[in-house]
Amino acid sequence: MDFNNNSWESGVRFVEERKPKKFMRFLGLILIVFFSASIGGILGGYYVKKNYDNGYVYQEKSQENIKNLSQNNETADIPKNSINQVADAVGPAIVGVDNNVRTWGGGTALQGSGSGIIFDKSGYIVTNEHVIDGATNVTVTLPGGKKLPAKVIGSDIRTDLAVLKINATNLPVAKFGDSSKVRVGDTAIAIGNPLGEEFAGSVTAGVVSAVNRKLYLDGKVYRLIQTDASINPGNSGGALCNTAGEVIGINTLKNVDAEGMGFAIPINEAIPIIQSLMKNGYVSRPYIGIEYQFIDEDTAKENQVPIGGYVVRVVRDGAAEKAGILPGDIIVALDGANIDTSDSLTEILSKHKVGDVVTMKIYRSGRYQNVQIKLQDSNGR
Repeated sequence: MDFNNNSWESGVRFVEERKPKKFMRFLGLILIVFFSASIGGILGGYYVKKNYDNGYVYQEKSQENIKNLSQNNETADIPKNSINQVADAVGPAIVGVDNNVRTWGGGTALQGSGSGIIFDKSGYIVTNEHVIDGATNVTVTLPGGKKLPAKVIGSDIRTDLAVLKINATNLPVAKFGDSSKVRVGDTAIAIGNPLGEEFAGSVTAGVVSAVNRKLYLDGKVYRLIQTDASINPGNSGGALCNTAGEVIGINTLKNVDAEGMGFAIPINEAIPIIQSLMKNGYVSRPYIGIEYQFIDEDTAKENQVPIGGYVVRVVRDGAAEKAGILPGDIIVALDGANIDTSDSLTEILSKHKVGDVVTMKIYRSGRYQNVQIKLQDSNGR
């Protein structure tokens, strides 16, 4: 590229310095154009004034017409949809729950937080057991920001539920629905405090992805409602609602390896636990008093024994010991139902109450025998 020759590869030339003669001709041309434009401006102004003298009034009227038009076309209040209505109905009954622990200095520090549901206007709240686990004290934050100390009435690690009580009256309450009527594809609305108070009362919506979903966690079996409504840390203990504004589940788990996989405890399963916690402070369950390992079909064939529950340990003074059950026995049936899955015993026991006498069929030293066993309370009461 040669700048000395005032040229560029694109073909565009730089502006060259003009000679005096050419400059005078150019100046004359500019004066002619300026004079013509001035004459045209004067004549144009006269014409406008003569023919459009009321132009300013017209502009005012135009603005007024636009204003009237805007007023006549104001957007009407948008009717509330089902999610709006659920948020209005249930939102005021959702609280924050803080898990506080004592520090070395004698004070307290926040260990974790979750959500809770007010279900009784005198101050009873249901939340998850893991939300308040290990707490020195628990604080509840009401909608609006008011904080109150809460008493733990009772908790149940097996179902991950807990009941709290605050000293307050005439509180808004959430209505419990019927989780047995929940269908896959139903609208699901989650309300809670994801990530703490900063996002209190957050509402997310999706659908019921599955019902009666079985999950194993920390040695416990849960049967849960699955939803793709966003459930995040802090939502635990909050409400999963239907479009009628009824609580159908208590949010508890999320699959962190996949988006849109949250889980809630069905409210029909939660209600008897809540009632037991309010009445006794604990959940009374029938208990055999053994530790066992499940023998599946392959293991049974390999060892030439029946499918069932292999007794590893017998609890001292428990129902099984009193009935003569020994380590090494294989429980093949209870109350006439075969032990053919790893959670068969739990499912059968859940249909009974403390004090019931049931027949247990066991396999011992190559022989089958029936044993009568009186079910005890899992809490030792």
